[in-house]
Amino acid sequence: MKTGENKPAAHTIEMQTTETQTEESADEQSSCVMDEEQVMEVTYGVEDNPPWALCVLLGFQHYLTAFGSTLSVPLVLAGPLCMTYDPVAVSQLVGTIFFVGGIATLMQTTFGIRLPIIQGATFAFLAPTFSILSLPKWQCPAFIVARIQGAVLVASLFQVVVGFSGLMTIMLRFIGPLVIAPTVTLVGLALFDVAAQKCSHQWGIAILTLVLIVVFSQCLHRAAIALPFGTITKHGCQGGITKIRVFELFPVLLAMTVSWLICLILTYSGALPQDPGHRGFWARTDARLSVLKDAQWVRIPYPGQWGLPTISVGAVLGMLAGVLASMIESIGDYYACARLSNAPPPPPHAINRGIGVEGLACILAGAFGSANGTTSYSENVAAIGITKSQGGASRRGVVNDCGLFRQTGGAVRHYSRPCGGGMFLAMFGMITAVGISNLRYVEIRRPRNMFVLGLALFLGLAIPSWIEGNKNEIQTGNSTVDQIIEVLLSTSMFVGGFVAFVLDNLLPGTDRDRGVIKWRQESRVAAKTSGHGDVYIHPLLQKLIHRIVILGRLPFCPPAKICTSAVFERVRLGSTGNFDCENRL
Repeated sequence: MKTGENKPAAHTIEMQTTETQTEESADEQSSCVMDEEQVMEVTYGVEDNPPWALCVLLGFQHYLTAFGSTLSVPLVLAGPLCMTYDPVAVSQLVGTIFFVGGIATLMQTTFGIRLPIIQGATFAFLAPTFSILSLPKWQCPAFIVARIQGAVLVASLFQVVVGFSGLMTIMLRFIGPLVIAPTVTLVGLALFDVAAQKCSHQWGIAILTLVLIVVFSQCLHRAAIALPFGTITKHGCQGGITKIRVFELFPVLLAMTVSWLICLILTYSGALPQDPGHRGFWARTDARLSVLKDAQWVRIPYPGQWGLPTISVGAVLGMLAGVLASMIESIGDYYACARLSNAPPPPPHAINRGIGVEGLACILAGAFGSANGTTSYSENVAAIGITKSQGGASRRGVVNDCGLFRQTGGAVRHYSRPCGGGMFLAMFGMITAVGISNLRYVEIRRPRNMFVLGLALFLGLAIPSWIEGNKNEIQTGNSTVDQIIEVLLSTSMFVGGFVAFVLDNLLPGTDRDRGVIKWRQESRVAAKTSGHGDVYIHPLLQKLIHRIVILGRLPFCPPAKICTSAVFERVRLGSTGNFDCENRL
């Protein structure tokens, strides 16, 4: 009798389990449908080419976003490189860094990851550079740019090997959304001090700039302004009126322009102090007028302009730490940029190629004598989310041109520091939110996942903060090992990403809890619905791979069977239509 009574109970439990599984699968399907529908709205997609005039303005807007970070690197390096009292040399160093950044951006957006990411000078190389230049034998007045060149050149070869050999793909097998989330989040959180420092020169102007960016990008983004246009054709001149969402396309440029005009009025009305020691002085528009007077008009940087590079083993090993930190940061930027650009997550071959091309760009930077490397800029990734525009052609040439025409850089330096601080508040906040958004794949209610996330974020902020004030505490007996450890532990993205990587792969947990299953499902859905499935494949490269199938086995090339023969038609006919892809990811 008991046995007979237990059978219906067991049957009931089995039915309930089946119903639960059915509901879970239905939830997964509905979530996928919602993910298909909830595609991030963009004005210009990754592969769109806006009109040339609009490209210049969009590119200049991104140039403004990256200008502060790029310019601060050579100015910080001027002292250790014995250029403090040589404004001509500093001007040449600034131009070289901008010029190399433009070439690196062109390489990355065309042949590398192919996402709209600006490349520029990296802060990850500063710590090893300072450690190298602190040695007694490399003190001023010796001109030692050539020694830093050699260290950057050789250390960057490691990044090239890691990228093009496919080692990065092996690492990506163990990286999920629970690792990417704290890494990208710390990209923004780690820069809060930089933004606050710039805002501190005049908090009123900084908050005004931030409010204007919020109003333009979030409140007035739907407002269209009627503007006249004209075109010249073989039939004559044609014109008319068109409506453009100016506030949606140029929120940063408009906000900084309005703030600068207010600073101009306050400057000539005597409302801002004239004493350079006063905080409000740097809000004046005439605080750096000498930059326009001293800047050269045109100068073309060239390899070996500081002499032949010299190589030191200790310097190379120290610079390797900067290379590792830069790679970790770039991977986080790739995923963040793909998310904001309405593109599918980058496949392994694209990440391999992106890291490899960044290594080549660093070698180029070392050859030209920038005394620094190049990396992806988180500020510009965040700008994509605010402006909703990422046409690939809009930013490739502007940074390059500004490296040639020094007066352009001088004119942009005319912007007050608090204006840049307000812009950074919006940008870094956006990139932080992008990192947090990766948690939507994860079962965040699980204690395991909360522990991994919380510890990664906390240590990613705590350890670099301690290292900043206790640089002399790391003493292993070897100065090279000391500087490697110091650089790695002072990089928030590396610390947080490493902690999350170790814990996520060691602590017990299913792929469902870790968010891996849902992440891969959405990746496949995004590849089919985003309309940018082929963004990571250069048409000419894909055509070559179809002709020489063995090339598809290289870790930095897409598989030969990744796309249908429609690729041939698109390349041959110049069509911009979409095509079907299978097994892309």
